[in-house]
Amino acid sequence: MTPLAVGPGLARPHRWLCAHPRALDTLVALVVLALILIGAVAGPRMRHQSLGPFFVLLAVLAAASLVLRRELPRGVLAFNVALTLTELVTNDVGPPRTSIVFGVVVALYTVAARTDRPTTWRVGAATAVLLTGAAMLFALNPWYSQENWGLFAWTGLAAAAGDAVRSRRAYVAAIEERAVRAERTREEEARRRVAEERLRIARELHDVVAHHIALVNVQAGVASHVMDNRPDQAKEALAHVRQASRSALEELRATVGLLRQYGDPAAPTEPAPGIAVLDQLVDGFVRAGMRVRVRAEPPEKLGPLPGSVDLTAYRVVQEALTNVHKHAGPGATAEIRIARVADVLEVTVEDDGAGTRTEGPEEAPEGADGSGTPRADGTEPGGGHGLLGMRERVTALRGSCEAGPLPEGGFRVRVRLPLQPRRGGES
Repeated sequence: MTPLAVGPGLARPHRWLCAHPRALDTLVALVVLALILIGAVAGPRMRHQSLGPFFVLLAVLAAASLVLRRELPRGVLAFNVALTLTELVTNDVGPPRTSIVFGVVVALYTVAARTDRPTTWRVGAATAVLLTGAAMLFALNPWYSQENWGLFAWTGLAAAAGDAVRSRRAYVAAIEERAVRAERTREEEARRRVAEERLRIARELHDVVAHHIALVNVQAGVASHVMDNRPDQAKEALAHVRQASRSALEELRATVGLLRQYGDPAAPTEPAPGIAVLDQLVDGFVRAGMRVRVRAEPPEKLGPLPGSVDLTAYRVVQEALTNVHKHAGPGATAEIRIARVADVLEVTVEDDGAGTRTEGPEEAPEGADGSGTPRADGTEPGGGHGLLGMRERVTALRGSCEAGPLPEGGFRVRVRLPLQPRRGGES
């Protein structure tokens, strides 16, 4: 039952009664008994009629049965209807005392509050017709007297009040269920967003680490190979190692800085890399011995790119050049083509596969099979996930990614990224 708003002085007794329903039902029974007895002597036709012991017995039985109204609601209703009919029919001592109907009112209210609406109206209509018909047929009053219609009104009011309380309880329960479901949905959405953010950061870390560590690995191998014969070239390779490792640390610091909370010190403020700094990326590979040609449309033709598309295009080129350097060798030639076709940005990276590997066990990719070509499932030899992560990035933007060997030798990576329409100030 929906708790009612009570004052501070009544809060403690109200809570105690709600916690002890049998005590509450006993109190209700005593109140009903008092109403039945007062109503029996307060009517204008009953002032000169004394209460007989038979009516007092019926009143006590009707009130006492209400103590069990929660456990046996329909049984208590039937019992009170029988007692009321007995009083209406056995009217040997004066007119019937219709106040005994208060027991029926409470019992009918309980049934209506604990069952469905069709049952409520069937039981309520049957009770009202039965009691009103019996009063019209067997009472001493005229059939159209107000006491007879009062029985009909009280029983109908009890059924309507019980149905209203039941509807209110169902409404409150539905609201609480929706609130719980909404809270559960919010928690699931939060967990999903956390998982997506972790995956995005993992991709960023992979792209940064794989690119720079591949350069460091190649340059360290070169330095080790020429250390004795060409110390100047070894010194230059070590300088490239130092620069690549510094760049890796800076990008790792910027990526990990994304995990900082707002207002934390040392949070990164520089923008994410994009096509605008592509020349810096290419320069690192050129210094490592790779020949790279860039055929990109001018910025005014490419137009403003969404941040997610710009970053993804940069990471695709970075991962593709890293794979060329790892699998085709530092002497390979790579070509980068970037063009805008309608509302799609196309990024293509091809190599001729003509590079020469530096001798030494540290230069061969871990687990490589000698072909220098990633497997068909998108993973690199040795268990890498560069191409797989690249496809996930592109798929997240509803783009397409094609990667595979060329018939004349070499490897090609082609990515198509749809350009989302700008919203508000988004670029």
